[in-house]
Amino acid sequence: MKTKHSVASVGLAVLMVLAVASPSAGRQAMSDAQVRQAIIRQSIASYSGSCPCPYSTARNGSRCGGRSAYSRPGGEAPFCFASDVSAAQVTAYRRSH
Repeated sequence: MKTKHSVASVGLAVLMVLAVASPSAGRQAMSDAQVRQAIIRQSIASYSGSCPCPYSTARNGSRCGGRSAYSRPGGEAPFCFASDVSAAQVTAYRRSH
């Protein structure tokens, strides 16, 4: 009888270790909106200037508005709004993270 309990205990311990070691252990899946916000944060963080988005604040404290990279044609085009991020980009983000 003792061996049955020992085998069961070892099996349970192995399952617990696998659950803890799993990459998704303890993490809930991100919603599409959360993934879009993560992509936007990464996009803004990778922008080298001070005005990536219209709602960003310039160095002088004013709102960037039409001076933002987002608002100007050509050059860099950071993601600033959830509508900028496509469903395909959300899927690609999930695959890579």
